[in-house]
Amino acid sequence: MRLFLRPLRRFLSAFLIFISAAALHAVSVSGTVTDPLGYPIANAVVALVQDGKVVVAVRTGVDGGYTLVSPRSGRFYVLASGPSFRQLETHSFYGGKLSAVAQNIVLEPEWVRQSVVVTDTGRPEPQAQATASITGIGALPLQNRATIVDALRMAPGVNVVQTGERGGESSVFIRGGSSDANRVLLDGVPIEDIGGQFDFGNLSTTGLAHVEIYRGPNSTLYGSDAAAGVVALTTPQGSTPFTSLLYDGSTGNFNTYRNEVQVGGMKRRLDYYGGYSSLYTGNSIPMDQYHDNTSVANMGWSWSAHTEIRVTARNSVSATGVPSANGGYSFNGIANDGKQSDQDTFGAATITHTFRDNLHSTVRYGLVRKREESQQWYPAGNLLTGTAAGAGNYYGNPVAVTGANGYSATGQALMNYSPATGTIYPWALALDSNRDDLYAQMDYRHGPHLGIIGGFRFDDERGMEGEPVYGLRQALERGNYDYQAQIGGQFKNRLFYTASGAVEKNGLYGTVASPRIGGSWYVVRPGHGMRGTRVKFNFARGYQEPTLNQQFGSLYSFLLANGGQATAAQDGIAPIGAELSRSYDGGVEQSLFSERATVRATYFHNEFGNQIEAVPASLVPTLLPNLTPAQQQQLQAQLNNDFAYELDLNSLSWSAQGVETEVDYGLGRNIYIRAGYTYLNAKVQHSFQSTQCLEAGTTAPCANPNFPGVAIGDYAPLVGGRPFRRPPQTGFTSVIYTGKRWTGVVDAAYASRSDDSTFLGGDDANFGNTLLLPNRNLDFGYAKLDAGASFVLKPWVTAYTQLNNLTSNQHIGPIGYPSLPFNMLTGLRFNWGLKVK
Repeated sequence: MRLFLRPLRRFLSAFLIFISAAALHAVSVSGTVTDPLGYPIANAVVALVQDGKVVVAVRTGVDGGYTLVSPRSGRFYVLASGPSFRQLETHSFYGGKLSAVAQNIVLEPEWVRQSVVVTDTGRPEPQAQATASITGIGALPLQNRATIVDALRMAPGVNVVQTGERGGESSVFIRGGSSDANRVLLDGVPIEDIGGQFDFGNLSTTGLAHVEIYRGPNSTLYGSDAAAGVVALTTPQGSTPFTSLLYDGSTGNFNTYRNEVQVGGMKRRLDYYGGYSSLYTGNSIPMDQYHDNTSVANMGWSWSAHTEIRVTARNSVSATGVPSANGGYSFNGIANDGKQSDQDTFGAATITHTFRDNLHSTVRYGLVRKREESQQWYPAGNLLTGTAAGAGNYYGNPVAVTGANGYSATGQALMNYSPATGTIYPWALALDSNRDDLYAQMDYRHGPHLGIIGGFRFDDERGMEGEPVYGLRQALERGNYDYQAQIGGQFKNRLFYTASGAVEKNGLYGTVASPRIGGSWYVVRPGHGMRGTRVKFNFARGYQEPTLNQQFGSLYSFLLANGGQATAAQDGIAPIGAELSRSYDGGVEQSLFSERATVRATYFHNEFGNQIEAVPASLVPTLLPNLTPAQQQQLQAQLNNDFAYELDLNSLSWSAQGVETEVDYGLGRNIYIRAGYTYLNAKVQHSFQSTQCLEAGTTAPCANPNFPGVAIGDYAPLVGGRPFRRPPQTGFTSVIYTGKRWTGVVDAAYASRSDDSTFLGGDDANFGNTLLLPNRNLDFGYAKLDAGASFVLKPWVTAYTQLNNLTSNQHIGPIGYPSLPFNMLTGLRFNWGLKVK
C-alpha cells in the first residue's frame, strides 16, 4: 500500500503546485539534489536567485526533491548547499510565465575537487559516475597563463611536446598515441586539422572556461581522430544581471606584453560573453618573434524555458618566426629567415530542446576555417663551396650535437637549397583545412537504470596544399558520416555502465566500426574515514583519418607515378588508409580521510596498428631500382627541393601499456594538492624502414658510418624501439592556495629521456647521415617548475605575477629545439563585476 501511496502523494503535490503556479502566472523550478553517486540529499538548502537576490528558498525532502515557485519571469539560477557539501550554483536559465523548469543538482563533498564532465557519454554527468579516465582543468590553473600548453602537462598519461619557445608548435601525446590521434573539441565542435593535427601552442587561454582531457579512444561518440584521446574546450557564458567588464594588462621579459578584455552579462532571455586578447613576445632566439590576437564570443537566447539557441565563435590570428626550419636551431647555430602565420576561425550554432524531463535533443552546426602559410624570403645559411656533394647549397655553422644518450655528431647541417638548383625565393607554402560539421542527438532516460543516446554526424571536409612559386596546388574533399548508439545507466547508485557502438563511412577509406564498453563499481560507498573504494574498466576501438600531407604525399601514389609498381607489389605498399587503435584499461580509486584525499591507479594497454609511417626522401630513391645512382641522387635532391622531405604509407604499429597514478588532497580549506605519475612501456612492432634496413644491412639510409653496427631510424622508429617523443616516465605536482586576498599556484612537470631522431639523414655536406644520432634516449629528461600568485589590492583590482621555468631548463623540448629560459608576466587585473561560467 505504501508503495502505491508514495508516488500518488508526489503526483498530487506536483499537481497542486502546478495549479498554484498557473493561478499566479508563475515559473516553477523543480528537481532533485543528489550526491555524485545519485543518492538524494535531504534537508539541503535550495534557493532561486534573480538579479543577485534570493527570490524564494526551500529545503529538500527526504527524497532530495524540491520545488521553487516565483511570480516573476526572466533569467534565474539555483543556489544549493547542504551539510558537509560544497555550495553549487547552476548555469543561468530562462523561466517564463507558466514555465515548468527541471534543474537536477549534484552536490560534491566539501573536500572533493571533481566536476561534471561530458566527454565520457556526450551528456553532463558527475565525474564520479564516469567509466573512463578524465581530467578536468578549471579556470584557476589557466588564470595567469597566456597559453594552454603548460596547463595540459598537469594530467596523468599526457605528454606535451613544444618544439621551440613560446608560439612553437605544441603537440599532445596521450597514453603513447600519436599527437594527431586526438579529437579536439570547442563547444562540441571538432576543430583539429583534417587528419587530427592541432597546434596547442597557438591556443590562448582567453575565452576558455574549462578543459577536459579524456584518455583513451572514443571514436564511438566523436568519430574519426579520437583514436587516443579527446581534449574538450568550453567557452564561458555571461552570468551577471548587468554588463560587467574585465581588463588584464601585463608585461614581462623578452619584450613580452599581453592585453586582455572580457565583457559579459545577461538580460531576460539573453546571455552574452565576449573576449579579446593580444600577446607579443620576442622570445630568446633571434628571428623568433611571436604574436597572437584572439577574439571570442558566446551568445545564448532562450526561445522558451525548454528551448535554447546558442552561438559561439572564436578567431585567432597569429604569426611566429621559424628560426628552426629545416632542423632545430641547435643543429644550425643560425636562425632561418622565415615566418609561419595562422588564421583560424571556429564557430558553433546549437539548438537544445527539452521535450520532457527525460527526453532531450541537440542539433549543432560547426564551422572550421583554418589557413596556415609558411614563408621564407631568402636562403639563410652559409654558402658551401668546394667539392662536397652539397656544394652550392646553404648550410648552418659547424656545430657539435650531443644527445641525452651521450652520442654526439659534429658538422654542418643543410639549411636551404640554392636557387641554382631550382629553388625559388621568396617561397611560400599555403595549407587550408576547412570543415562543416552537422551533428544531431536524442537523449532518452528511462529511469536511473537505462539511458539511450542516438546520434548522427555529417562532415564535409575540404583541404588544399599549394606552393604558388612552383604553380603547385592540390585539393581534396571528403564527405564523412557516422551513426552512433549508446546505452548507459546505474544500479543502486553503485554500479554504472556504458555500452556504445558507431559506424562511419569515410570519403577516403570507406567504412569502419568502433565499439566501446565501460563499467564503474563502488565496492565501498564513500563516507567517513577510509571508506570509498571504486573499481572501473573501459574497452574501446578507435580510428583516425590521414592528414592532408599524408594523402598528398602517399608513397603508393608516388611509386605508381614513377615506375615503381613492382616495388609497391613486392613490399605490400598500399593506398593511404585509416589508422586503427584498440585500448582497454582498468583501475581502482580509494577515498581517504573522509573524502579529503583520493588515490587512483589505472593500468592501460593500447595497440596502435596500420599507423602512417614517414619514409625519408633519402630512402625513397632506393625503392626505384630502375634508376641509376646519379638519377637516385637527383631524385632525392628534387624531393627535398620541393620540401617533400618524406612520403607516407600505413606500415607502422606499436603497443603502449603502462600505469597511471594520481593523488588529490584537500589540506584544510585553502590548500589543494594534486600529483601524478605515469609509467609508459611503448614498443614498436613493425615498421617499413626497419624492413628496408634489414635488406640494406648497415649501409645508408639506416646508419651513421661513425656508429658502425647501430641501426638508426631517421623519420620513423625501428622495430624494438620506442615511438618517438613518448618518455617512459612522466609526472606532475600542483599545489594551489586560495585565500581571501592571496591566491597561489605552484606547478611542476617532469619527464624522463625519450627516443627521437635528429631527422638529419642525408643532410650533411655530402648528403650523408653523419648527423644522425642513435634513437634510444636521445631527448633529455626535464623538470619544469612554474609559480604564479595573485593579490587583491582592491575589490576591483588584483595584482599578479606568473613565473615560468624557474630553473631555466632549456631541454624541455626535443633535441635541437632549445626551450624558453626563465620568463615571467606581471600585471594588473581590473574587474568591474565580471562573472563567467
